[in-house]
Amino acid sequence: MQAVVGAVPLIALDAVAIDTETTGLDPRKARIVQLGGVAIADGAMRPDRTFETLVDPAVPIPPEAMRIHGITNAMVRQAPSFATAWERFEAFRAGRLLVGYAVGFDMAVAKQEARRAGLEWKRPRTLCVRTLSHLVNPELRDPSLEAIAAWLGIDVTGRHQALGDAISAAKIFAALLPRLQACGIRTLAEAERSLLRLAKERERQHRAGWDEPASSPDTLPSFAAVDPFAYRHHVGDLMRRPPVLVRDETPLRAAMALMMERKTGSILVSKSGEPGGPVGDYGIITERDVLRLVAAQGGRSFEQPAGALASRPLISIRAQAFAYRAIGRMERLGIRHLGVRDEKDALAGVISARDLLRLRASVAIQLDDTIDAASSTAEMAAAWASLPAVASALAAEEVDAGIVAEIVSEELRAMTRRAAVLAEQEMRDAGLGGPPSPYAVLVLGSAGRGESLLAADQDNAIVYESGEPDGPEDRWFAALGERIAAMLDTAGISYCNGGVMAKNAEWRGSLALWKERVGQWVRRSRPQDLLNVDIFFDLSPVHGNRRLGEALFEEAYQRGHAEAPFPLLLGEQLANLASPFTLFGRFRTEEGRLDLKRFALFPVVSAARTLSIRHDIRVRSTRARLEGLLEREIGSEVSLRRVLSAHDLVLSLTLAQQSRDRHQGIPVSNKVEIAALSRPQQAALKIALRDLQILPELVRDLM
Repeated sequence: MQAVVGAVPLIALDAVAIDTETTGLDPRKARIVQLGGVAIADGAMRPDRTFETLVDPAVPIPPEAMRIHGITNAMVRQAPSFATAWERFEAFRAGRLLVGYAVGFDMAVAKQEARRAGLEWKRPRTLCVRTLSHLVNPELRDPSLEAIAAWLGIDVTGRHQALGDAISAAKIFAALLPRLQACGIRTLAEAERSLLRLAKERERQHRAGWDEPASSPDTLPSFAAVDPFAYRHHVGDLMRRPPVLVRDETPLRAAMALMMERKTGSILVSKSGEPGGPVGDYGIITERDVLRLVAAQGGRSFEQPAGALASRPLISIRAQAFAYRAIGRMERLGIRHLGVRDEKDALAGVISARDLLRLRASVAIQLDDTIDAASSTAEMAAAWASLPAVASALAAEEVDAGIVAEIVSEELRAMTRRAAVLAEQEMRDAGLGGPPSPYAVLVLGSAGRGESLLAADQDNAIVYESGEPDGPEDRWFAALGERIAAMLDTAGISYCNGGVMAKNAEWRGSLALWKERVGQWVRRSRPQDLLNVDIFFDLSPVHGNRRLGEALFEEAYQRGHAEAPFPLLLGEQLANLASPFTLFGRFRTEEGRLDLKRFALFPVVSAARTLSIRHDIRVRSTRARLEGLLEREIGSEVSLRRVLSAHDLVLSLTLAQQSRDRHQGIPVSNKVEIAALSRPQQAALKIALRDLQILPELVRDLM
């Protein structure tokens, strides 16, 4: 069951719509005579999962109430008491959030009923669709359920029956989701915070004796402990290399003998029998495969060629993926071995479940391979929603902030990859056919560097093998880019404010066109002409023909390094680095917050990128770029270590703030609340920011 935390996107909520029928409208006196509920999942009402019961109110039902809902005293005479009915409903709810029309009334009545029955009352987390409708349409004069339903084009049936009204509330909630998203309300906590700001509406409901329409999101959830080992290890560090390989024509008997000799539970098969080829060229035979073959065919299977018996295609994973993703993929697919591929999709090794046992990975692996299994945007959103809790739990385990940022980036790349897969299927379903040319989807900026935090938005591009601007190929990829961007936005990764998305013409094109663009960039003479260009040098291919993306990365670095004035122009962006301190040495804050992206993250990332291009250090992460300078003995080791240390601290503080904000429904940004930092943290931040003031001079000196 999904945890009810503020960071969950509304579209991914696992909830129950509730309604009650009562003996009257005064919550202090009214008794419940009927209780109904229906499940909500993946942004839609689930009519196959319902709850309905009459309730004995233990008092006569007034005639005026009977005229409204039609429930008579005779009908409830054999019905369960409230205590029994509520216990059954709570079993159906199973801890899920409650949604309802005027749910504050239902909660107020239920609370009084619980007190009368001697039950402990713990208020469920709730959302009121009546109040949410007011958020979306303040001009809606009639707040009745019928009026709201008519405005949204929803048919109302079973009115004034608990289940019927619960179903109507669930339908209204689903219809409000895109409208709430358009208003910038995406998560549960954002909805709660917005509802609690409606002072006039809340006052009216309080006067009527209703409970709050929503819970307060200010209390941070407690996070389950995680085993940090699976989040600290990369697959490439654990895999068997080189893998055990045979040619396609090798008899199974010989392949089995080699497996026994090498003490391995699997063997890879290919035409060449050599590693390093495209991962799609390989198949796999495991011990279990052999047992099944022998059981089915007997001894004659031993003389058959291994290539004819191997399972294809080989299911694989990136060498740079974390172990938690390998564990999740094996569990999801029910397999025990994965091929491991490098950044160019070449076979690099094999990893088995046995290799992962030492990580104690069965303990609290909260992230898994759910994104790659998602069949809808809502399922993608649900998977993405688990990330803030994991980030917080890892921080509590004192996992390095750089590793947490790398994990966030891994999930963001997985989201982009899955959106591309689903978008491509949508194109086929719409009759637009498959890709007209081999292509790669690229992520740029922080996700490409492996440094995304929880305020990440979209930065993506597409490179395809051949085609002209606005030609048939380009138009197909434009439609694909539109779908990718829309899916990611709905799933919780918002559109890029700067327009760096493949749906826009300047961020997609053929390999030849991209090479031409890179040539134009490196020959430009003004820093202002290079807006958004620098993040292109962080590109990482995530879907499709990754070799196209890697070829483009190599081309960009080669051209950028060869054209000496280009990194100089990039470095000029640091010439007027703003000070994070006031004239009196205090933090330069706005509304109590300091913009750490402006004063720290941007300067460090920009300096590292610029120097990596200048010295042809072809790596992506800021840490790897700075350490590349150290390895080549370029620059002062003391200065570069200070910059690295400052970068780590800033990442840690920003990540912690973003996690708190995400759960509390506060817009996530790169601004840190100074008052929330301890005195030692404030002192360390001042030192770090002062250390970063050397960056403009450092870049000039190392050019």
